[in-house]
This record gives sequence, C-alpha cells and structure tokens, in this order.
Amino acid sequence: MSCLMVERCGTISFDSADQNAICVRMLGDVRVKGQAGVLSERRGSYPFIDFRLLNTPSHSGEISTKKKVKRLLSFQRYFHASRLLRGIVPQTSLHLLDEDYLGQARHMLSKVGTWNFDIFLFDRLTNGNSLVTLLCHLFNVHGLIHHFQLDMVKLHRFFVMVQEDYHSQNPYHNAVHAADVTQAMHCYLKEPKLARFVTPMDIMLGLMAAAAHDVDHPGVNQPFLIKTKHHLASLYQNVSVLENHHWRSTVGMLRESGLLTHLPVDLIQDVEQQLGSLILATDISRQDEFLSRLKTHLDNKDLTLEDADHRHFMLQIALKCADICNPCRLWEMSKQWSERVCEEFYKQGDLEQKFELEISPLCNQQKDTIPAIQIGFIGYIVEPLFEEWARFTKGTPLAGTMMSHLRKNKARWRGILHKQHHSHDSHSDQVNDNKQQTNKAGEDP
Repeated sequence: MSCLMVERCGTISFDSADQNAICVRMLGDVRVKGQAGVLSERRGSYPFIDFRLLNTPSHSGEISTKKKVKRLLSFQRYFHASRLLRGIVPQTSLHLLDEDYLGQARHMLSKVGTWNFDIFLFDRLTNGNSLVTLLCHLFNVHGLIHHFQLDMVKLHRFFVMVQEDYHSQNPYHNAVHAADVTQAMHCYLKEPKLARFVTPMDIMLGLMAAAAHDVDHPGVNQPFLIKTKHHLASLYQNVSVLENHHWRSTVGMLRESGLLTHLPVDLIQDVEQQLGSLILATDISRQDEFLSRLKTHLDNKDLTLEDADHRHFMLQIALKCADICNPCRLWEMSKQWSERVCEEFYKQGDLEQKFELEISPLCNQQKDTIPAIQIGFIGYIVEPLFEEWARFTKGTPLAGTMMSHLRKNKARWRGILHKQHHSHDSHSDQVNDNKQQTNKAGEDP
C-alpha cells in the first residue's frame, strides 16, 4: 500500500459462509493514516449510538463494559455501511440525474443561486438525492470537473458516500441540512467581494466542506458524547469531538473513492488539511474566536483577499454563516428548520431523562420552547455574525435580504412567545378562579 498505512484495532469475522447472509463484525476502530500523518476514519468505523446500552448493568467491570459497547456500536455502524456486501439494495436509489434534469428539478437548478431556493422541495423532486444532485450540478457550473480533471465515476462515488453517511432519522443533522448549507455556500461564493478573488481550489474546498461538515452526525451533541463516555469523545480528548469526526470521515471517504489520486501528493495533503480547518471552524464553541477576529479585520480594514490565508479565513466565515443561516431564510423554510432542530434537541433530552442523565440546555421540552430557543439563538449567535458578514460584503442585495428575513423571523418568534405566555397566564388565572370558587362553595352552609 504505497501511500496509505492502515491501522487496525481488532478483527473482522464472518458468521456465515453464505455471502447473501454475511454478517460482518467490527471489533474496535479502523483508522487510515496518510503520509502527512492525518488520521482519517474509515467508513463504518463509527456507528449509530445504541442508547439501550447506557443503562446496561455490568458484571465484569468497567473495562469489559466499554469493550462491549464499542464492539456493538461499531458492528451496528458497519452493518449499515456494508449493506451492498450483504446484497441488500438501498431503499432510495442514488444516481446521477444527468439527462434526467427535467421538469421542476431542472427549473430549480437554474435558480440555485437565489436565496429563496426551497431545499425541501428540491429534495422531494430528486427522490431524496438533493445533496448528490446539487453537488454534481455545482461542480459542473463552477468548472471544477474540467479544472481538476476529475473522474466522473469517482466524483459521483464520493458524493454518494457523503450523502449515505448522513443519518436520515436525524430530524435536523441529515443530508438535506448538508444540501441546504451547500446551496448557501454557493450563494456566498458568488458575492462580489469574494467572487473576484476565490480560486478553483477555494471553491472546491468550500463546497466539499459545506457538503460534509456534519457527515455521520449521531443526532446528539458533544456534551452528550462526553458524559456517556463515547469512544469518539475519548479519541478526540473532548475537543471539537463531532467536528473532528466529520473531518476525518470526509478524508476517509476521499481516499476510499480515489477521487484525488491523480493529483500530486502534496496537493492532496493540502486539500485534506484545509478541509479540516474549514470543518473545525463550524464548532459553535469557537464562535467568539472567529467573530472577534472578523471584527478586528473589518475595523482595521486590513483584509487582503489576494492573500491565501485571508481568503481561507473568509471561507471559514462563509461556512459558519451557511451552517447557521436558517433564521435568514424565508419564514416558511426557517420555521421548518427551527422545528427540526428543536425536535432533535428534545429527542436528546428525552434520552437523558430516560437514562437518568442531567438534561442538557435547550433539550427540555417542558421548559425550553421553540420560540424561546430561536430568539436566543438569533440574538446571541446569528445576528452578531451576519451583521459582520453584511459589513464585509458592503451591504449587497443578498446581505440585505438575509438581514431583513432575520429581523422579521425574530419578530414572529417573539409574537408567538408572547401569545404562549398570554395563553399560559390566562390558563393559570382560570385554574385559580376555579379553585377559589370551589373553596367558596365548600365554605357555604
């Protein structure tokens, strides 16, 4: 193996000689290391989380329990990823539309650079293949296939790998979210302030990072992985756990697809490192770090986009904006995303309650309402970042549209929250009146 060194922790065993009923068991993790020393995660190495294991009593000590959990989790994830080996056809066929870019799907792709692009409709029109279809189209219109001499079969294979490694059962962190972020990134790359300077490499990195930034997301957050002692938290020492996993998984898929093998080794290593820098920037805990640096650059007027480092920083900012741009969409789409992300929060909270864990912030459905969550998210996270983005773009029509939607959506959530409080207060008053009447009736002779 010339440029790849495979590190295996464990073995693969087959329970049956029948290839149609093969059962593959991964014992431990599988990682791939390239010449640059970047660890990538092999597809299927890390799994869905089986929450039934969280309260399983152990009779053979803590170490034994960890091994059992890791073994089952890895098996489940690998079982999902290797379905083709077992002769099972995926429910949703994945294919290049190519000549089949017909009807409404074709019409929508012609307007993919507009901010009111409805990714939910596009996902339905493409039979659940919005991410693959969108990426194929964008790589073509940006001239990336020709510029980098990309093999279409390998390119499609990589896109399918990325789409398949999102978990469709996640209400929010799924392939549709990835497609939405990718479409937003496309819009941002077209902003005049960026478009004049970005190179084909910048564009390819931006689109790839947007598409894969949440790949294999388990539907729970980092604190959950840490307090349940998940092996990913241990592997990345509780630092940007999910983002590191998304990055290393992406590198693993790039290598498995063979998409870049025709390029010089040093260029491949640069692509892998820059993808990591972009994806790691989406860690919300680093929001203040990036926002402060952006403000300083804008205040000092020292951003020089001819400089590769400055361009890369603005790609990081663009990806961060794309990742949290839902409140800047039209209300109808923004509301759907808000409901989806809160549903995912609540599912985590229900699990934490079920297994007697402390319920994480924003995950308590009885206390944390969707309007309250969204108002806080917009006020503390989204508005500050997009105000600086508007400064950077010098108030383009797109920036104005996003800020307008953002303010209108925030006002609507405030209105809904006010109605909820009024309804709750009215209900409480009615209950108190009924109690008083009951007590008075009991006192009468």
